[in-house]
Amino acid sequence: MMAEGLPPAAFGPIKVAWSGVVRSVQPRIRLTRSFDERQHSYLGYVLHIDGKIADEDRDFTVGVGKAAHAKHGFRVGDRVSGKCVPVRTNLAEPAEYYKTSALRLERDERAAGNPPPWHHLAPLLEEYRQRGHRRLAARTYETSCSTCTWGARMAVEIIVDHWKPDRKKYRTETFCYGPLSCGLYKAGPTRKVPGRRGMSYEEEDWIDGEATNHRSPDE
Repeated sequence: MMAEGLPPAAFGPIKVAWSGVVRSVQPRIRLTRSFDERQHSYLGYVLHIDGKIADEDRDFTVGVGKAAHAKHGFRVGDRVSGKCVPVRTNLAEPAEYYKTSALRLERDERAAGNPPPWHHLAPLLEEYRQRGHRRLAARTYETSCSTCTWGARMAVEIIVDHWKPDRKKYRTETFCYGPLSCGLYKAGPTRKVPGRRGMSYEEEDWIDGEATNHRSPDE
């Protein structure tokens, strides 16, 4: 029974029910940039769902944790349902909804098809970190890589002035953790990071090479 005089918010955020078919499972990562420095926060996984949420039929994204993925092993084609909370702001969160609970899954055992794109079971977050990534053109991500296990759309938080850490900008960036030999891959233009007093840092190609040169072409 709800205590008198207290609004629903006093008991925590209200969760909404959702269900649908998994279209992709990708790492849920926040990238923090400060001029030429960057730091990754590996939050879990993003499920891209084609289904219904809060009685609305549409595509949407749900964030799940490492433990949930370890338990259920989400894959493309699975039918999943659960409850979740809208994120307070999607500026620093790769998914639209999170704090997911009451998960139920029906496995689709059909073959995932021949890669690329890859639709195998998404690996541990530690494997993504170990592999390293290359920048991926936003258009290529949308047209070819949005369902791939190795693709990632990251929420990017930019600290413009480290002397004024509350001065921030936000954007999204797309990356590829997949095999270096993938025929679908296109890097797109280099990325620029704004800094204090109008300065700008350009993240050049050698950054991607340094992050992935420990892998063979087919890894």
